[in-house]
Amino acid sequence: MSSLSPKQRLLDTLAKKRVDRPPVICTGGMMNAAIVDVMTRSGHTLPEAHFEAGRMAELAGDIHSETGFENIGIPFCMTVEAEVLGSEIDFGTLACEPKIARELFPSVKEVVFRNIPSMLQSGRISEVAGAAERLGRLHPDQPLIGSLTGPISTAASLVDPMQFLKELRKERESAHRVLEYVSNFLIAFAHTLVDSGATAICIGDPTATGEILGPRMFDEYAVTYLNKVIDGIHAAGVPVLVHICGEMKAVKPSIPLLHADAISTDAFVNLKLLKQEYPQLTTMGNLSTILLESGNPEKVSRRTETLVRDRIDIISPACGLSTATTIAAIRAMTDTVKEA
Repeated sequence: MSSLSPKQRLLDTLAKKRVDRPPVICTGGMMNAAIVDVMTRSGHTLPEAHFEAGRMAELAGDIHSETGFENIGIPFCMTVEAEVLGSEIDFGTLACEPKIARELFPSVKEVVFRNIPSMLQSGRISEVAGAAERLGRLHPDQPLIGSLTGPISTAASLVDPMQFLKELRKERESAHRVLEYVSNFLIAFAHTLVDSGATAICIGDPTATGEILGPRMFDEYAVTYLNKVIDGIHAAGVPVLVHICGEMKAVKPSIPLLHADAISTDAFVNLKLLKQEYPQLTTMGNLSTILLESGNPEKVSRRTETLVRDRIDIISPACGLSTATTIAAIRAMTDTVKEA
């Protein structure tokens, strides 16, 4: 039996220390594991748990105990930042995650820059921080991961996303100002989570893909502002995990430029080859969420065994889980890693 706690195993892995086996985690945020199966079994449900620290902590604890993931992850959506920045949110249902209903600004040229310390007192930030404090006390041996929406995706939830992407080319000066503002807010939010007990921060930036941005804009915007946020979080003394969506082919040479302590990828990416090409990377992922949703425990277990055999550093779902995923399918994943 290992003497390492789940928290120590993850921290050692991120510090590139030798561990007995890979951690198996699901970070929250865009990789939210608040599936219907867990919520109906426990009685702690969404959307109610988005709004109150106690309910959020209860549901996060349920997810950990029911699924076997070796971490606690909050919040359960990618709209906390957008709500604070002023966009309109549809908070969803038991089976449907929150989404942006309406962005606040039609153009990067019209964004109003608000006072960041005052924004930290608004929206759901205090509830997420309160949940983190409770969870840290209740689960001291589990890594508590606070999840952020990345700077490109956050900016695209503040400004109409199609217009925002056009203006990355046409209004570069204004676009950079908006991303600087958004990044400073994200750093401040992350520091609030760290002060509340977060062990690590995971950034999910699904709009920052090679397919959407292309190599040049990925370097100019995604790498620049992800690194700004990562460096700001490192200043608070905790490691940072970053999830990059998409196939990654167009931007693969830029991935080692990210200052993250681990890189999580979509299921399209061959992590074994990525690890061989860039051995300095700590790799995370990338079990297909489509496979998990299919609910076939045997196939899930076999694919998980392959990831462990390929020496992927951290085993995790490749992207956001469908709320229809079953506990049995997730347990096939987590139990396989623990028995490896």
